[in-house]
Amino acid sequence: MEGEIESQIQQVAPGEGLLQAIQQPLLENALTMASKPTKTPAQKAIRKTFKGTAHLANLLPTGTVLGFQILSPIVTHQGHCNTHVSQTITLGLILLCAISCFFLLFTDSFRDKRGKVRYGVATFQGLWVIDGSITLPKEEAAKYRLHFIDFFHAFASLLVFVAVALFDENVVKCFYPMPSDETRELLVVLPVGIGILCSCFFIVFPSKRHGVGFPLSRE
Repeated sequence: MEGEIESQIQQVAPGEGLLQAIQQPLLENALTMASKPTKTPAQKAIRKTFKGTAHLANLLPTGTVLGFQILSPIVTHQGHCNTHVSQTITLGLILLCAISCFFLLFTDSFRDKRGKVRYGVATFQGLWVIDGSITLPKEEAAKYRLHFIDFFHAFASLLVFVAVALFDENVVKCFYPMPSDETRELLVVLPVGIGILCSCFFIVFPSKRHGVGFPLSRE
């Protein structure tokens, strides 16, 4: 009887040793993956820079920019505005899109109990839901109320759209078919300067709103 038990133990022991030999490298790999490598100050600064540039997606509403890029060649006749009517329509398109960029910075969104996205307009009292289907409690609505920094965000978004319009070749040819060297240099430097200043502003003071035409919030 004792001999049979010893033979069974000897048979099981090699199997356990084989299992430990397989598990040991896996455990070592798991410990290696769990321990994060230390980052240098330069790497941390680069990471923060790239994280800050992610906020640049909130500079302009995508729908407004897409609409402008589609309509710009049409209203300017591919940059050939031969009449004052064409120039007036082009100017009206720019003003309409600029106002849209300014206003949409005051909108925000949230998810209701069913997970459906609801949009509203931020006010000094809270959030006014556009469709009026539901009403947020006062404590919840207070999280979305208007702040002074929102006006700076809206103005910066307006300037960025102006820079986008100045970069548009059809718009430039419509109003300046034969620009001088100074005008051409100004049309190149001015949009770049506006873009850099507004980008730095949005990196330092990022917008936390997720309004119409902007990336949706996870909450």
